[in-house]
Amino acid sequence: MPSKHEGLRPLPQLIFGSRWLQVPLYLGLIVAQGVYVILFLKELWHLVLHAATIGEQQIMLIVLGLIDVVMISNLLVMVIVGGYETFVSRLQLKGHPDQPEWLDQVNASVLKIKLALAIIGISSIHLLRTFIEAGNLGSGKSTYTEAAIMWQVIIHALFILSAIGIALVDRLGAHNHAPVKVEAVGHQGAS
Repeated sequence: MPSKHEGLRPLPQLIFGSRWLQVPLYLGLIVAQGVYVILFLKELWHLVLHAATIGEQQIMLIVLGLIDVVMISNLLVMVIVGGYETFVSRLQLKGHPDQPEWLDQVNASVLKIKLALAIIGISSIHLLRTFIEAGNLGSGKSTYTEAAIMWQVIIHALFILSAIGIALVDRLGAHNHAPVKVEAVGHQGAS
């Protein structure tokens, strides 16, 4: 039985088929995620080895670094799975016990909002690490300046405003594309 897509003309077929060029990009992100796993294990090993000799603040900074790696890894999973499913091909996961809950509702718009929220979460962790280290300002031990902290706060606020903007545009777009309800108008005859 012939497929519906076999009748595509060559140029539309080439354009539609070009989506497969993204596969190496997603495979590269999987490799990057493997690098993050190695980084996580290295930092965890460092924490375990030096837990008795480092202070609470340093432990907190290392743990925040571990959380940061996990959040970036979650972001990678969203981009890899959601992006492949949205832009390349279906993963055929219906009924699979490990299918992510969010994958049922994924589309380009939902993916943008999820990515924006993940970036805000990652930025929040970085900002928290900066605030913890800010106690060393002026002591010579600080790796940050007041200007650098100010710029991190400004950039974080811009991430939040961008996410709000994306959500508003998405909501407006969904509202404008909502199906229009057409009511039947009865014919009134003249008496």
